Amino acid sequence: MDRGPVEKDPEDWATGDEPMTAPQESYLHTLAREAGRDVPEGLSKAEASKLIDELQDSSRRLSEGGKPAG
Repeated sequence: MDRGPVEKDPEDWATGDEPMTAPQESYLHTLAREAGRDVPEGLSKAEASKLIDELQDSSRRLSEGGKPAG
């Protein structure tokens, strides 16, 4: 997925080491459930962002044009 030239690597975020946000956590749990994976406890914002990207790449829901799996 092309993110464009203005998006910074999560490792370079000024707040990347802060705990993940509630929306990140909710979305991660949705993606992880679809992928049959667990979400590790205590992720930072940067770690959560990277895991979201990883799970989005393998998400059936997103790869099928936004249609729910099943």
